[in-house]
Amino acid sequence: MVQIADGSYYCFNYIIIGDRQKPLILWLHGFMGNCHEFLDVIECLSEFCCLVVDLPGHGQTKVGQDADYQMPNTAWGLIRLLEALAIKQCWLVGYSMGGRIALYLSIFFPQYFQGVILESASPGLDTQPERDRRIEQDFKLAKQLESMDLAQFLQQWYANPLFASLVQHPHYQQAIAIRLNNDSSKLAKSLRLIGLGMQPSLWSYLSEIPLPLLLIVGALDAKFIAINQKIASLCPQASLSVVQNSGHNVHFEQPAQFVNLIKHFQNRLQLSTNDH
Repeated sequence: MVQIADGSYYCFNYIIIGDRQKPLILWLHGFMGNCHEFLDVIECLSEFCCLVVDLPGHGQTKVGQDADYQMPNTAWGLIRLLEALAIKQCWLVGYSMGGRIALYLSIFFPQYFQGVILESASPGLDTQPERDRRIEQDFKLAKQLESMDLAQFLQQWYANPLFASLVQHPHYQQAIAIRLNNDSSKLAKSLRLIGLGMQPSLWSYLSEIPLPLLLIVGALDAKFIAINQKIASLCPQASLSVVQNSGHNVHFEQPAQFVNLIKHFQNRLQLSTNDH
């Protein structure tokens, strides 16, 4: 258990896979995922040690109070976890919601990370009216989560055009099985407290990020291509990779390409470090 303030604590459920002597990656899953989200990809990254966690509201992680779902507190909790595990520096991968948290960590805790991979991530919404509209939308979805069967909610959620290519994937039911290992009421809290509308906008910080960033998006995900092109234009340290034949969930839809991008990114940075 890690504590960050009075009444604020995190009992993270996590798995460490591989040899602690190898370079370590911290993996942050998306909304309705859990620590099993990336396991198929991790199997192909034996040159790394991997730390996968259940984020607040997901899987088996427990928190002290509702405020611990919010992004600043969640970020502090993850840093305390790294410290408790004696991890001074690591690589960071975040998908969607996890990517938003990873971007926050890159901005406010850069000293803990060597490089960051953001998959289908966003710096949040830029204006208050946009945030207000999204908060209203997320609160409606949270009410549905609390009143519907989770399987029924998942069916509705993945009817979103954003996930069209995921639904057609031959292993789609495997992804659904992972998401069914969640508690609807905790997912609802996550939507209300760390949804896109509730998170602080990070756009104004992008130019100051000192870490190398790899932005990964699917070629079928026009919305997030546009967002990440804008991130890349504002952040000198960022490079953008668009993966063909994939939508929003690149690591699931095109795992081999996703793995190759991570390996290439790490190799490129190591070569650059050695040159200096």
